[in-house]
Amino acid sequence: MAANTGTEAIERGLQQLMQGQPAHFLVDIRIKPTNNIKVFIDSDEGMPLSSLVDYNRKLYRWIEEQGLYPDGDFSLEVSSPGLDEPLKMERQYRKNEGRFVEVLLNDSTKKEGKLAGTTSGGITITYDKGKGKAKETVTEEILFTDIKTTKIQIKF
Repeated sequence: MAANTGTEAIERGLQQLMQGQPAHFLVDIRIKPTNNIKVFIDSDEGMPLSSLVDYNRKLYRWIEEQGLYPDGDFSLEVSSPGLDEPLKMERQYRKNEGRFVEVLLNDSTKKEGKLAGTTSGGITITYDKGKGKAKETVTEEILFTDIKTTKIQIKF
């Protein structure tokens, strides 16, 4: 089965399974040539492990019932995106407002700061510039079209 066809079918199946859970949303589906299927699901309110286990069981059964892999030669992993996964959707940006992020722009420039806001067109980050009395807080708007990747940063 072509990976793209499999991805589309699995996405359709997931949308059916996620009905009734408006806070849950699909972030990504990856299918390796070895038929290892990785599904990333997130939630506006934090994703409970019990929900991920439930999605895994129901999706596995759905894939078998649909005959997507007739020989049963596939594996399935359903998880929420970890901190090492870049933000991909506007909804993820909104969920992570107030957290520190590292934004890699298309021109390879890096910006670090606090994710202060999200619009349909981009994000706003704030960061401190300078030291001592010359220190000032800078607010910068970045368009989604200019962003290559954005990752959450853990600050202690």
